[in-house]
Amino acid sequence: MDFSGWKTGALLLARFIMAAMFALALVGKVAMSTMISQQIAAAGFPFPMVLNWLAALFELGLVLAYLTGAYFREANLLGALYVLFLAFAFHGPSGWTDPEGLHFGAFVSHFPMAAGMLFAAICGPGNVLVLNRSWLK
Repeated sequence: MDFSGWKTGALLLARFIMAAMFALALVGKVAMSTMISQQIAAAGFPFPMVLNWLAALFELGLVLAYLTGAYFREANLLGALYVLFLAFAFHGPSGWTDPEGLHFGAFVSHFPMAAGMLFAAICGPGNVLVLNRSWLK
């Protein structure tokens, strides 16, 4: 039996899952822009509404990269940095005193995502449903 097709299927499934995750984040930033902006301001960043919309645009870029495969490696490298930045900026050690431990859990959950994005950057988008655009080889 030839199981080589499972790799293509797994890559496509992974790409669609990642696209869905960032699409949900994007929808949240659009639908709840005031609340997200307040969280950005509470973390001490200036121009919270502008940063909210810049994050939304970046997440749209990630969604498009996952769906099309275009600039896939670049998007994953930048995305890994973005996810790690979010971990420290919004869930870092200063928030670990919350009684439920939610900030610590959120902080830790960003690292497997960043690791997966680094892995994706190295492996690439696969051979199916891919626009061959990239600065990195």
